[in-house]
Amino acid sequence: MIARVLVPVDGSEMATYALEYALETYPDADITALHVVGVPSAMWGEASGIALSDDIEEAAKDHARAVLEDARETAATYDAELATDIELGHPVRAILERADDFDTVVIGAHSGTLSERLFVGNVAEKVVRRSPVPVTVVR
Repeated sequence: MIARVLVPVDGSEMATYALEYALETYPDADITALHVVGVPSAMWGEASGIALSDDIEEAAKDHARAVLEDARETAATYDAELATDIELGHPVRAILERADDFDTVVIGAHSGTLSERLFVGNVAEKVVRRSPVPVTVVR
């Protein structure tokens, strides 16, 4: 029985589909939406701005607030409670580090712009390959 579900969210349409899938498929499970604020690099403008902030943790929370609010609104349409969490770091690593605490991960097939997918890599693919728990990829 699936009792705990991790759903990485990034504000993309695919992440919303993944969250909706989890809410429909596991209505009795405890679902957690995880937003990972990426590590700073030359290609991630928002993360670079966070890195320059005086309080990195607070800046990451500010960045994630809108994404997680959208996730909570989606859950509300299903009359479901949704736990939310924020991590700062590399998305794949952050998801995999948390995955062990859940029965499954439900993740969108892709996210972001084409350039982000080319440079950052396919997060869903890497999570599928390395996850210690089953992963459902939603398209």
